[in-house]
Amino acid sequence: MIDPRAAHLLKTLVERYIAEGQPVGSRQLSKQSGLELSPATVRNVMADLEEAGFVASPHTSAGRVPTPKGYRFFVDSLIVVKPLEQQEIHRLEGELVADRPQQLVSAAAQILSQLTHFAGVVMTQRQEPGLRHLEFLRLADRRVLLIIVTSQGDVQNRILHTDRAYSHAQLVEATNYFNQHFAGQSIPSIRAGLADELKRLSGDIAALMSAAVDAGTGALQGSDTVVLAGERNLLSSEGVVSSMDRVRKLFDLFEQKTSLLHLLDQSQRAEGVRIYIGGESGLAPLDEMSVVTARYEVDGQVIGTLGVIGPTRMAYERVIPIVDVTAKLLSNALTQQLSES
Repeated sequence: MIDPRAAHLLKTLVERYIAEGQPVGSRQLSKQSGLELSPATVRNVMADLEEAGFVASPHTSAGRVPTPKGYRFFVDSLIVVKPLEQQEIHRLEGELVADRPQQLVSAAAQILSQLTHFAGVVMTQRQEPGLRHLEFLRLADRRVLLIIVTSQGDVQNRILHTDRAYSHAQLVEATNYFNQHFAGQSIPSIRAGLADELKRLSGDIAALMSAAVDAGTGALQGSDTVVLAGERNLLSSEGVVSSMDRVRKLFDLFEQKTSLLHLLDQSQRAEGVRIYIGGESGLAPLDEMSVVTARYEVDGQVIGTLGVIGPTRMAYERVIPIVDVTAKLLSNALTQQLSES
């Protein structure tokens, strides 16, 4: 615990350091804290805070900077979050408009990056979606267009090259049969059910069904589970990395995504906005950075996480509401898209 005077001085120091990026001296704190304290008194308080691990003194300056522990106390106990203006919210709603869920996810990552000037990240649903609807359309000769609609409303097209030509009536029969018996099920469930049904179907329709399931498997497995935007913003952000080796490890993390996916998956279990500061993420490339996340939903069901990756010296009071509002707007947009599809 920190007494109120020390907490007030720590809050002032963190806000000054975030705004200016320079170590904050006792004389500056004495003037800007609003407390009638002499620089000597402030120095004594700062010494106590440094001993407790909330601030540190860089070798090149007599001023102090917040440590990850100091940022954590600031975020948990001292921060005053600034709600987004209604005008900003309306603008975000206008930008989160797209025909497909994947386009909405990409738009959300871009918005997070643009508003914060850091990296925006969105984790999409990891579990295999079901197939809500299939439709077979005749193209020419031995080619059939397969239209796949997933349970999340994502639409994909695949061209099937068949062993024989199908009539329009046969394709309508196959479409109706599939949607009547398998709509809404996952690929494994469809495969299991189809194994029995194939015995009752004519050979031509059975072959078409098998081809459709194979194509559906490829369509559902082809999408990435992590969408990133604005990674290069971090190269121009002060205090992000201390060496080129750290830069390389950071971009390796972005490229491979597996560890990042695990972190976002963890944050999906927490309600509201979750913040990882420095080493709290458990990922070495992020031990000089912070990750601010929030989960999003479709029709009331949590399906993913989005967030911002940036320096520990970020304007948390601004980033937190941006992440929170973007998650809510993405949830609304995806739910509305699902209801219309």
